Amino acid sequence: MASTAANGASAKLKLHGRAFYESIGSPKFVVAPMVDQSEFAWRMLTRSFLTPAESAKLLAYTPMFHARLFEETARYRESHFEATRHPASASSPTSASSNTQDPPQLVPFLDGNPALDRPLFVQFCANDPEYLLSAAQLVAPHCDAIDLNLGCPQGIARRGHYGAFLQEDQELIYKLINILHKNLPIPVTAKIRILETKEDTLAYAENVLAAGASIITVHGRRREQKGHVTGVADWEYLRYLRENLPKETVIFTNGNILQHGDLERCLEATGADAVMSAEGNLSDPGIFAQPPPPGQEGREYWRGKDGKGGWRVDAVFRRYMDILHKYALQQEPPTRRPLFVVGDDESWITEGAAGDAEQEEGPAHKKRKKDGGGKNEKCTSPNLVSVRPHLFHLLRHLISIHTDIRDALAKCYAADVPEVEKILDMVERRIAKGLIDYEKTEGKSIEEEPKHESKGESKPPADPSETADAEDLDSDPESSVATVKKCKRPWWIAQPIVRPLPKEALANGSISLSKKEKKKQEEAARAAIAASAETDRKESSDEESKAIGKELPKPDGIAGLKKPATDTEKAAAPSAELVCG
Repeated sequence: MASTAANGASAKLKLHGRAFYESIGSPKFVVAPMVDQSEFAWRMLTRSFLTPAESAKLLAYTPMFHARLFEETARYRESHFEATRHPASASSPTSASSNTQDPPQLVPFLDGNPALDRPLFVQFCANDPEYLLSAAQLVAPHCDAIDLNLGCPQGIARRGHYGAFLQEDQELIYKLINILHKNLPIPVTAKIRILETKEDTLAYAENVLAAGASIITVHGRRREQKGHVTGVADWEYLRYLRENLPKETVIFTNGNILQHGDLERCLEATGADAVMSAEGNLSDPGIFAQPPPPGQEGREYWRGKDGKGGWRVDAVFRRYMDILHKYALQQEPPTRRPLFVVGDDESWITEGAAGDAEQEEGPAHKKRKKDGGGKNEKCTSPNLVSVRPHLFHLLRHLISIHTDIRDALAKCYAADVPEVEKILDMVERRIAKGLIDYEKTEGKSIEEEPKHESKGESKPPADPSETADAEDLDSDPESSVATVKKCKRPWWIAQPIVRPLPKEALANGSISLSKKEKKKQEEAARAAIAASAETDRKESSDEESKAIGKELPKPDGIAGLKKPATDTEKAAAPSAELVCG
């Protein structure tokens, strides 16, 4: 079955390496593979901010799929990858009865549709070459390349023995890549994390390339850098690989992309061919788009009095919902009023206030139980299942202030699109009020916003500019203050979630040391105390020696010795006198 799918996938010549990269338009920007988060609708949303020419050159990855489950379980495939469907005419009684022997041929649907979703790489995690090949052959007709995930650092990857937890088994990694390289009609690529040293990372990359990978993506963080200890990606490793791998090697870089301006800065620093964004894209799907020049913002892009701006989250939310209506639900999006800007009619803003007030109070999980639990949560569409996680990420800064919207989103069912439309309406009204207040107060309204801190975000001083050591914090490599200041926008703007660096996370209680780390620190502290005591002892001994030296006769004469006075009349002294001194 697998070989049949492969043979029918493509009759064209299989390209490799840089030739393949150039054949898909030499993309510079890449939507990263994210578990249940880089699905078709989100990829389409990201592409929607680009011109048609730019969109054609934006490379996107699917979410990571589990190779064995994908190969073995039709239900898993159908709930994660919607590449084809039966033509609409096949559902009519006439066409169904006209030829019952030959089922209608499937037509392109969403994932990998040549008219909508290319270039596209499909990513798998795996630890068995045969399962990986079988799964890859199923999707090969619907994508441009297969990517092997060697970078997932999560606990589930440790338990399942895949992702970054294969990096100690370089022989298996070679087999996984090589079997795809030899048997697929399309290229294979791989995504890795850096190792402890640049030299080890280089050897790792060389093994991946020798196995047959056409492109290698390198995440500039180590396997243990995740969650609250994510820290900063090391671009110097990427530069080292660029300078030490063959010049024709195609390298993608991943890590530290928070805003649009970071894209070119990363490419320049690393020398990579393309830059990939994951969390930056989740916070702002317009991250790859060039911001409009001042005076040409339109309704979707907002620029403040300080010149800083970004895409409005209500505009992004609208685009997202329209894509879901059009593609996931296969229906026309609802007719919408023009997105509000100051100067428009304001009467509609208060019309929905009563509806907002109807939002019940109380913990979200209690509301869900009261409303009947998860009766509608059996939705299997990958595009609808991902809606709530995406909105929580996109609206993070807004819902930290407008908590009633957060609660409404929390109790919304996965496929309850009408309820999500109500949340969109709430968001639009709040943002309209926010824009009006901003203009009325000459921008001071956002300075008075209440602070809602989260353990998942950095907690710099409330106003770093007023802090005595603000300059030190800005230049401190273990502080995120400078990054927070650079990225901060009003709550109605799509903006990144800046994680605290490990030192800050430890200080604010987001993380605590493990027993092993505590023991290490205690041993280090004891060693430091012992070293300090030894230093003090030596210094004390030196001081005593100096004090004794002051009491001794001072050197003089050419030889530096002071001869004791002698009684010339005494020829010798008795031995007892000599002993007693």
